[in-house]
Amino acid sequence: MTLLAKSPDQGGLTLEEHTRHVVEAMTHMGSELDVAFDVARRGAILHDLGKGHPFFQAMVRDELTDQDWIEQEPHRHEISSLLFLPLVKEDEWPQMVDLIAAHHKSIKKDRSGRGLIDLVREYGPNRVFERHQEEWATWGPEAIGIAAAFGVEQQSIDEEARRDAFDFALSHCRRNEDGWSALRGVMMSADHFASNYTHDAADEVDNLHQEPNLTGYRENSGPYTTSALYPLSRMDTDDERPHTLVTAPTGAGKTNFLLGRCNGRVFYTLPFQASINAMYRRIQTDLAEHFDAPADVRRLHATSRIELDDENFEEDPDLQRHPGASVKVMTPYQMASTVFGTAGYEAMALDLQGNDVILDEVHTYDGVARSMVLQIVRMLVELGCRVHIGTATIPSALSEALMDVLGGEGQVQRVRLDDETLDTFNRHRIHKCSSLDAAWTELDDLLEKGRRVLFVSNQVDNAQQRFRTVRERYPDVPAMLIHSRYKRQDRAELEDKIEVFEQQEGPCVVCATQVVEVSLDISFDAMITDAAPLDGMIQRFGRVNRQRSEETIGRLKPIYVIAPPEDDAAILPYDAETVRSSFKALPADGEVLREANVQDRIDDVYPEVEIPEVDTHFIWQDGRYRIQKLQHRPKSVLLKALNINSETCILRSEMHQYTDAGWEERQQMHIPVPVSFTRFEEEWGRLPDIGQEPLCAPDHLYDPDGLRLGLTTQLPDDTSPNIL
Repeated sequence: MTLLAKSPDQGGLTLEEHTRHVVEAMTHMGSELDVAFDVARRGAILHDLGKGHPFFQAMVRDELTDQDWIEQEPHRHEISSLLFLPLVKEDEWPQMVDLIAAHHKSIKKDRSGRGLIDLVREYGPNRVFERHQEEWATWGPEAIGIAAAFGVEQQSIDEEARRDAFDFALSHCRRNEDGWSALRGVMMSADHFASNYTHDAADEVDNLHQEPNLTGYRENSGPYTTSALYPLSRMDTDDERPHTLVTAPTGAGKTNFLLGRCNGRVFYTLPFQASINAMYRRIQTDLAEHFDAPADVRRLHATSRIELDDENFEEDPDLQRHPGASVKVMTPYQMASTVFGTAGYEAMALDLQGNDVILDEVHTYDGVARSMVLQIVRMLVELGCRVHIGTATIPSALSEALMDVLGGEGQVQRVRLDDETLDTFNRHRIHKCSSLDAAWTELDDLLEKGRRVLFVSNQVDNAQQRFRTVRERYPDVPAMLIHSRYKRQDRAELEDKIEVFEQQEGPCVVCATQVVEVSLDISFDAMITDAAPLDGMIQRFGRVNRQRSEETIGRLKPIYVIAPPEDDAAILPYDAETVRSSFKALPADGEVLREANVQDRIDDVYPEVEIPEVDTHFIWQDGRYRIQKLQHRPKSVLLKALNINSETCILRSEMHQYTDAGWEERQQMHIPVPVSFTRFEEEWGRLPDIGQEPLCAPDHLYDPDGLRLGLTTQLPDDTSPNIL
């Protein structure tokens, strides 16, 4: 019987074919990355030989009954693969174990409970060994023959040798030192890549790990020629210090300056999905068209596998999650695995090692997320990365904390604009609205004058209610709504649509939440906004009068800020005291917001910056690792620590479709929601043990009345407050 590595619905690849694909991927990855190449290649040959075991073969052929799963002890092909260690020199066994033993599971405390040490603790070493060498005579020699096809010397392995290999692997894993294994990282990368691309792996892998040609940013060529309009374009990026910290207003040229500081492959991080899509388009266009230096540019976030609605961009969604991009635009949360030790953190660390990382708009993180970002910076320095930080607004206390982590002035090129230059960026006149009613009066006037208006709310429920009012109050004015509580496919379409509204001739209204706050390249005529933390508000203001030219310098556009309510709960998700002090720190009603004074205003609001202690969650602290090699933590550790939107909803009408769908199709149905939505679980229900076990929201709560509201929790006739 020919040994299979994949089930028929996954291509039906034979074990020899899959091994060849992994070896081909490892041949490239092992030579590009900081690992022992020859050893890594031999590990690739051995890593899946345990799939020849009869239980695995019955599984991929769909020959197991429900009773088989219940009665038979667990089998892990990685453990059976360890029995082939005698095929290589004994002095390579420690490295082989690192490559093989945990390329799918953590060696212990795995979520499935099926890591090597987990199984030994439950069943004892003898039963685990016997289980994984079962019926050796029927499959072991054939697996050895597969290894021989790749140049490994063919020899028989008797039971004593198999037991010695098993005992060595178990002992090695038990006494593993703390740290991370580059070999495990490269093995996971090569295996996942080969499984993804199968017969095309050899061709596809040659395109990985190519450094981008970023000279266009350094030379300010193409559309980015040196200009007084963009003062950072006149500053030298050729500084020997490895790291960068730039504080400058929106439109000063931060993105180009930061990219110009990069010398290797680039990881560009931004806080929000929409801003990632916009930056991806920009860099892709720059390198392909403006600089004639095409590169492997990718984006990575929760919905990145949903294709952009733009025929000018051809993406390979399968490639997005794999290492080796020339430029990858992503959120810091994708890097968070390196500090929380969640699954795949070694592959991420290996990919980052020695390259350039841009952290854009770090001011947007607060609380535990800020602590996470600082810890990521520490880890990046530990990995030999060059770290480049850019922001329009940052409290001095946070700026100094980042400088300290990066090594101080001797290691960081620190860039700030002088007051005279900053004054050329004055573009907003601030108006303070005493109430929401006053804001509606101002909106009447703005639309009468033909203005394009952004109406920004701090809470999704408020944004939905205000959008309803806009549609009722101005039925002939184009209007749209965008926030986080849409199906992922719908959200992607709305992100594309907002640019159409921004280019609208005549009046229009876009009701939104914080999703428009950062890095969307849109420029409206006016804004009405809830009061928020000052740094966040100034970022919001950057979506108005954004386009900078000789004609726009000195022109001012109106910003209307609604006074914070007396009820602290109504100010959520922000700290009420911070929001009230931020509103007070704004210029007096009718005055210009001077960019030269912004830093002082920020520091008045944030004389100190709270950085919560989350040391117990970090795997690297005080210069040492606190996780054993070949082990990882469940993703829930990260979600719990950050308290981010960790719940998922789908619509009840899509329950059957979701149950039968693959991973990518399920992603498009997901509606991300806060963990507070678990209070609806008894009423709505949940799909247990399927996908992300989503809550099942009633369909009438999504898009009531066809207004494209997204998921609502408060219907029009419900006047009770619903603060999330």
